[in-house]
Amino acid sequence: MSTSPDQIRLLVDSFAERDDERFRTVALDIAAAAAKAGDRQLAETVRAMVDRSRRSVLPSVGPRAVPIVRPEGELASLLTVSYPKTRFVDMVLTKKCRASLDRLLQENRAADTLRAHGLEPRRRLLLAGPPGCGKTMTARAIAGETGLPLLVVQFHALITKYMGETGAKLHTIFDSMSRTRGVYLFDEFDVVGTSRSASNDVGEARRVVNSFLQLLEHDSSDSIVVAATNRVETLDDALFRRFDDIVLFARPTPTAVRQLVENRLAMFAPLQFKWPEITAAARGLSHAEVVKACEEAAKAVVLGHLSAILASDVVEALQARRRPKKRTPGKP
Repeated sequence: MSTSPDQIRLLVDSFAERDDERFRTVALDIAAAAAKAGDRQLAETVRAMVDRSRRSVLPSVGPRAVPIVRPEGELASLLTVSYPKTRFVDMVLTKKCRASLDRLLQENRAADTLRAHGLEPRRRLLLAGPPGCGKTMTARAIAGETGLPLLVVQFHALITKYMGETGAKLHTIFDSMSRTRGVYLFDEFDVVGTSRSASNDVGEARRVVNSFLQLLEHDSSDSIVVAATNRVETLDDALFRRFDDIVLFARPTPTAVRQLVENRLAMFAPLQFKWPEITAAARGLSHAEVVKACEEAAKAVVLGHLSAILASDVVEALQARRRPKKRTPGKP
């Protein structure tokens, strides 16, 4: 694997500007490329060096500093924080999804250059698709790739029955985006963004959507906003114009199923699998369900002290993930 000229230039630029976090981000990008090219030893070495540098160097001072985040006061109930190590190379993504995410990273790494030309980097993503197809994991990977904390909005604390209180809490979260740079995830976003024309809508729901629209429109922070929904059809039309990109997720194709199985069961060295049987058994399942089935098949092999995992083990585990069909009333 060879380092690209752009990566070398970004490394030198970030070093010259003493932008430690950007330097680490580019180094992790190189590690991800090495892993994808099969050089896992180099990838792990670079990642270990970056992790050591984060532990040994105090956060720099300035608007782009990324301190250790511990939400306090009201934010402690509104946000949970983590520092994921997930990378895009760890995921099975379509080419279109990966291209959108790579562009987000590219523009944020070149944010200063874009702003010098009067342009803003992409910072607002809407992820839409069925449950278990990688939306939340994508938010973790964005945080892992950028080295930023992942702050997940807790809707049970955000949504209240008192008039105006939810809007005030949204203001608190957006204020945090300006003070603490991070990846802010609004999971199950349809809770906030339901269409204002919905038949069961109430005045407070309209006010919440309006507040979110205004806050998102005027947000000028360096934070990345990720909204994820399983019900994109219920979102208010005005929301789509506020996001820089809409990334659509779908259930895994046969090719993706094979890649998921191979990735998860690599240490068991599955050989001569009958892939049509496996992909047929996985039809209609989500990425998460396929991975869970692989883990169940692997546990059965380990606990049974078996020498290898068979295609039939995987097929059986995949079939077990299927939900039972609903019975017709009146029928046994």
